[in-house]
Amino acid sequence: MTQSSVNHLSIGIDLGDRYSHMYVLDRATREVVEEGRIRTTRSAFEQRFAEMPPARVAIEVGTHSPWVSRLLTAAGHEVKIANAYKLRLIYENDSKSDRVDAEYLARLAAADPKLLHPLEHRKEEHQATRAVLIARDRLVACRTKLINSIRGTVKAFGERLPSSDTSVFYKKVADHVPEALRPAVGPLLETLAYIEQRIRAYDKEIERLGAQAYPQTRALRQVKGVGPITSLNYVVTISNPQNFKKSRDVGSYLGLRPRRRSSGRGDPELRISKAGDGMLRRHLVQSAQYMLGPHGVDCDLKRWGLKLAARGGKTAKKKAIVAVARKLAVLLHRLWITGQPYEPLRNANKAAAKVATV
Repeated sequence: MTQSSVNHLSIGIDLGDRYSHMYVLDRATREVVEEGRIRTTRSAFEQRFAEMPPARVAIEVGTHSPWVSRLLTAAGHEVKIANAYKLRLIYENDSKSDRVDAEYLARLAAADPKLLHPLEHRKEEHQATRAVLIARDRLVACRTKLINSIRGTVKAFGERLPSSDTSVFYKKVADHVPEALRPAVGPLLETLAYIEQRIRAYDKEIERLGAQAYPQTRALRQVKGVGPITSLNYVVTISNPQNFKKSRDVGSYLGLRPRRRSSGRGDPELRISKAGDGMLRRHLVQSAQYMLGPHGVDCDLKRWGLKLAARGGKTAKKKAIVAVARKLAVLLHRLWITGQPYEPLRNANKAAAKVATV
């Protein structure tokens, strides 16, 4: 391998949990320069790439891609993180293998990096903060499953447990569990008590992070219905608001815009794409549900969403919630980049002023 050929290399790496397959291609001649395996460890990657002159490296997004991309970038390489959801060329290949996947990545990167639909990983500190949010989310899911299991177990004995808020369920229903089920349900209630304790600890940590490490969340929390969890998740997921030329692009990035399949035969109405981060999308939908509910304050978004829901139909309310979530994502981005105070009834006040002047 000569010095000149290295500087024109396109490298595809299929990241595996133990070993990663590497395919090295000369961008000028499209000839294979090297291929082989490398251990998926920091020491192995540092040893292999630290002294190599800059090359274009394509990897798929995945569990190992954040630290690998940071390591390779620090070593001076041009790293392209391929969007796995867009690369049907790889996932629908009949002859799929690590070697073939690495070759596809190398050849796509050599031809045109845009074909990879490259992503940008969040910063390491953002990744660590997001790990806190994910951990809390997992515990909330466990709590829900345990509560449903307990209710179902008791119901099978011809009894019903009283309604209760999830946070105090383990306290409120303890005395209503049938005697015969206490050996089975008692330990589950104790587990729920511990889970609730840990969720509250995570909530305090999220509040602390938002106040101290991410002051930009204050601008987002001006919107009633957007709390510490949603605002912090939004900041660490978007990471850099300048990556979006227009605030409205955030809706598509988070998968809150409908798919399109327009052709000469028509332009059917499809479901949302659900691209991007599912947890943030869920948090935004939950905020939209609160805003459209009885406890949501009067604002432009609520008025607009209620009009959509009033159009009727079985799915009108669901569509309205998703539409409000999409607009909320756009609004939060706008508040973030401008730093302007939030005006809940800005559009309504403008319309009223316009009518008054007429």
